[in-house]
Amino acid sequence: MEKINTRWLTPDDLATEYGFSKSTQAKMRMRMSKCQIPFCKISSKYIRYDRIEIDQWIEKHKVVGVEL
Repeated sequence: MEKINTRWLTPDDLATEYGFSKSTQAKMRMRMSKCQIPFCKISSKYIRYDRIEIDQWIEKHKVVGVEL
């Protein structure tokens, strides 16, 4: 998959590049916990994601598999 060369991602960009559907993004934005996805809301209409913050958020919340 080709990476988009911008720092700020739209919900469509995030879905394409990271695989989070737009409905999943909305659910993750509504969480009122430490697991809430980082985002910026511009006016009442536009959502943007900072690529650097998303990468850090994913790294912070990764789960390491356990061998059985």
